Amino acid sequence: MIKLILTFLSFVFFLSASAQKQIVFNSKNLPQADTTWVFMPKNLNKKDKVPTVILLHGWSGNYRQWNNIMDAQKYADDYGYILICPDGLFKSWYLNSPAKADWQYESFFFDELLPKIKKDYPVDTANLFITGLSMGGHGALWLFLKHPEAFRSAGSTSGGINLRDAIGKFGVPELLGNPDKDSGIWLKYSVIANIDKLAGLKKEIIFDCGADDFFYQSNNAMKKKCDSLKISATYISQPGSHNAAYWKKSIKKQFEFFSKQVSK
Repeated sequence: MIKLILTFLSFVFFLSASAQKQIVFNSKNLPQADTTWVFMPKNLNKKDKVPTVILLHGWSGNYRQWNNIMDAQKYADDYGYILICPDGLFKSWYLNSPAKADWQYESFFFDELLPKIKKDYPVDTANLFITGLSMGGHGALWLFLKHPEAFRSAGSTSGGINLRDAIGKFGVPELLGNPDKDSGIWLKYSVIANIDKLAGLKKEIIFDCGADDFFYQSNNAMKKKCDSLKISATYISQPGSHNAAYWKKSIKKQFEFFSKQVSK
């Protein structure tokens, strides 16, 4: 028992010493508790408002995934940004499920998570960004499309932006109510079918996908759609597959893109 207490205290001290905190949400909108990991930059002046990047993980991952890929504390320190790593509960796809009343991630995000982050941390709301990988790439752009006024910009890496690519897998069928493959609901909940909501808005996005990724063709198609709608979208197509090695490389470019937005 004493050993367990000492271990817990050591963990709390570690988080405090490295300017990190984990927040556990018990939400009516989710089937289980959600943990969010916050990384604060060192030498932070508490009077300053700080640019903030929300990082969404991929399918089957959790709130630890991005830190395992990129060393989130180092990014927070190097850029001077707050980093927020929520948990998408393995397979939420960061949307409000039309079939499962207790899988309402979009409502949780905007009604609970984001207000608490803004209340408890010195977030510069004029420079709030969101991005993610795979399922999280879809989630970042999906949440951005729902409330573009809440963010400065958004990104996606290896994003599953067309849910038709997930027919029969990745937990999407259950979230959508196991629809027939020809059902329009697949596109109704897909980023690629809703990207036109950005047309006419002065908002910039960035997304990328490796040439060997199974989401590659859909990302190419979305770039063409953005061009036709005159949406300001930076698209990076480069060698790589659907794996951590690719995401470690791509997230650096996304942070550079966000930094240019901050400096404008």
